[in-house]
Amino acid sequence: MMAYKKVGFDQTTFPGKLGLDSHNEFLAPVTVEGQITRMVYFAPLGKTPLEVHRNYEQALKAAGFKALISCTPRDKGCEHMRYGFDDHYRAMKEADFHANRDRQPENSALYKYMGSLGGSNMLGTDDLYFTYGTLAKDGKIVHVMLNSGKVYNTDFTTTYIEIAEPQAMEGGQVTVNADGLRSALQASGKIALYGIYFDTGKAEIKAAESKTQLDEMAKLLKNQPALKVYIVGHTDNQGNLDANQALSQQRAQAVVTALAKQYQIAPARLASKGVASLAPVASNADEAGRAKNRRVELVLQ
Repeated sequence: MMAYKKVGFDQTTFPGKLGLDSHNEFLAPVTVEGQITRMVYFAPLGKTPLEVHRNYEQALKAAGFKALISCTPRDKGCEHMRYGFDDHYRAMKEADFHANRDRQPENSALYKYMGSLGGSNMLGTDDLYFTYGTLAKDGKIVHVMLNSGKVYNTDFTTTYIEIAEPQAMEGGQVTVNADGLRSALQASGKIALYGIYFDTGKAEIKAAESKTQLDEMAKLLKNQPALKVYIVGHTDNQGNLDANQALSQQRAQAVVTALAKQYQIAPARLASKGVASLAPVASNADEAGRAKNRRVELVLQ
């Protein structure tokens, strides 16, 4: 590992399509808020960017990863995708190469290059492979971006990895924008939403706190007029199952009603379902797990 950065709650962007605009920003950006992890790894000397990148893709696919964008050095513009996350890299903490150099064998390639390593050239400058996609984890959609290539002026292959995991922040929960909703539905057919709020034991939506998430849900539905979805309410396991069943149904219906009345989404495109605590995404043994289980899900019909 040559560089690392983990932030408990932040915002990042991923590409909705291959390419960059005139400001080196991703095209059709997908914005995600939550826990962000960024890493840079060097592969063993002699490993090519193709071999390294395919191994990462293979491991991710085994975990349920679905690639949304993927390109190789033969694809026009692939070598430029790294400029879209150059600023992400600059905020990372690099290894102290000078201090670590003495730990390497004097005849090793790392010893040779340690003194001059550093900076965004470690993202790779030649023979670049890029992949972005999503996978389902604990009822949420995790976003993963990979970039593998040759490190500038060395014989090493490097891989930049960025992972965004939607999760709760202090004082609130994650709001997923319309692009993120679309990507998640395409990848997994559903997405857990934590930006719609209710008081404990009640089914009335807290309008001010929930407006941002409802706005994004409505934007998605208006942008895709043929889309039909289930709004599914979930609770934790505290209290009576029958009461929780009724509450989860009422909350799901409250979201349907809000989308229909406030945003003029055709009611025929929406169906409410309540499943109480029957589909948990975490343990109900502690409050952290119960908070994950109290959610509204958007599910493709």
